[in-house]
Amino acid sequence: MSEQCSLCGTSQLITFHHLIPKTCHSNKWFKKNFTRDEMRGNGIDVCRQCHSFIHKQFSEKELGRYLNTLALLQGNEVIAKYVGWAKKRIQ
Repeated sequence: MSEQCSLCGTSQLITFHHLIPKTCHSNKWFKKNFTRDEMRGNGIDVCRQCHSFIHKQFSEKELGRYLNTLALLQGNEVIAKYVGWAKKRIQ
């Protein structure tokens, strides 16, 4: 596990965010488009605050289909705005 949040950079309460949420692993679409190892292993280390924010903003299916890489998360306007605010908060 990384010592810093992949989004805001803080080192407080780091958690693992599955890029393909576990609730989607048995869904046909996900099984067709991702290997079992990709679904289980692909993830990023994020702080508890960023992790909670991500899951409050998007459904599990939205996260798995459209925000399944760090680059896609960072490029999302809603998440980028939050991360900008979070970075100012931790300085």
